[in-house]
Amino acid sequence: MFNLFRKKPEEIPVAPEPEQPAAVPETPPAQSWSQRLKVSLAKTRDKLGKNLAGLFGGGQIDEDLYEELETVLLTADMGVDATLHLLKDVRERVSLGGLKDASELRGALRQSLTELIAPLEVPLDISGHRPFILMVAGVNGAGKTTSIGKLAKYFQSQGKSVLLAAGDTFRAAAREQLVVWGERNGVQVIAQESGDSASVAFDAVNAAKARGVDVVIVDTAGRLPTQLHLMEEIRKVKRVVQKAEPSGPHEIMLVLDANTGQNALAQVKAFDDALGLTGLILTKLDGTAKGGTIAAIAKQRPIPLRFIGIGESIDDLRPFSANDYVEALFE
Repeated sequence: MFNLFRKKPEEIPVAPEPEQPAAVPETPPAQSWSQRLKVSLAKTRDKLGKNLAGLFGGGQIDEDLYEELETVLLTADMGVDATLHLLKDVRERVSLGGLKDASELRGALRQSLTELIAPLEVPLDISGHRPFILMVAGVNGAGKTTSIGKLAKYFQSQGKSVLLAAGDTFRAAAREQLVVWGERNGVQVIAQESGDSASVAFDAVNAAKARGVDVVIVDTAGRLPTQLHLMEEIRKVKRVVQKAEPSGPHEIMLVLDANTGQNALAQVKAFDDALGLTGLILTKLDGTAKGGTIAAIAKQRPIPLRFIGIGESIDDLRPFSANDYVEALFE
């Protein structure tokens, strides 16, 4: 493992680290991923399911029922557009299927939601480039740096070599945290004691090319999409990566905190407009009742949801599955 804190023009060893972040606990082996996903979505399921239980308990399908369903979907943070889409689709399914009983509406809604979010299920394919350059963005507190560490472990589990670029130069602790991740997992880290995010990214890409590394993950400074001057700097990182490797970056991924609900959709739009996003990570689904945000994203800005995070364990970041997600919501 190489920690390369660089002070131009020569490289120097890593300085003594500050207090390290708490070790990431190993995942308990007792539960499968699908079981853990169901547990993690409990808050969203309870919020949605308790309200749906009353709707699907029996009786006839009528306009009052549709109005109640609309309220339930909106309170689950699915957003207006997704809610209206689901209502229209459910109505069509009811009509075509000749459904009469409210209890039959559950299956129609489940199918409609699955079809709505299914386009987000596009696995990340890194086979076309070496090194594959993955640039990661997100606001502070979304879990960006932790997600990068988990991504590194995920790629290592596939037999890939990984190099991390500690490009969050605005927050010193982020750089140190990424170095700790690198040491813990035996991953190379490129960092600088001085310099900006773009120069770190440039050095990392060149180092990866020279060393034959499979995957480069470039961290960037956390910022709000309303901070226009900072958004311009992250665009600069993209341009500099392209100078180091004209075909890159091959993936521009935004990390989102599920707790932010509909604000996550606003972040997707802002970062997509600025950078041209190719993938998303949705973290902290285990601590929120706003898991319905996935439907809002699918309807308004259907960028592939590459991974979802449901906890603090090292392997609690997994590829998104629409069927698994809907099953966890409705079971």
